[in-house]
Amino acid sequence: MKLLKTIAVVAFTMLGTAAFAQTKTDKIKVLGNCGMCKKRIETGLKSDAITSAIWDKDSKFLTVSYDSSKTSNAAIQQKIADLGHDTEKAKAKNEVYDKLPGCCKYDRTGKTVKAH
Repeated sequence: MKLLKTIAVVAFTMLGTAAFAQTKTDKIKVLGNCGMCKKRIETGLKSDAITSAIWDKDSKFLTVSYDSSKTSNAAIQQKIADLGHDTEKAKAKNEVYDKLPGCCKYDRTGKTVKAH
């Protein structure tokens, strides 16, 4: 009987903790062009606060799920800018953008630029 009570307490504690996790999913416009951009963006966002990050190179939208108690949309957009990709709310520094491979260079106004 004591074991059953202990198991019940542990189960309710785990459920209670899970209930406090605030998972949120957002779509963020992220500029980029190719598969290398996709890999950089998705890999660069891996953390314990972000549960999923998928960037679509055709639509230029990132679908990101994250724990809003650990990070925010603004922090995610800044992290993307730090990788060299502009978003609606955060612009990459020129020095970081300039280091991107040629195929990853996009027009800073949002239009795709073909590599020469």
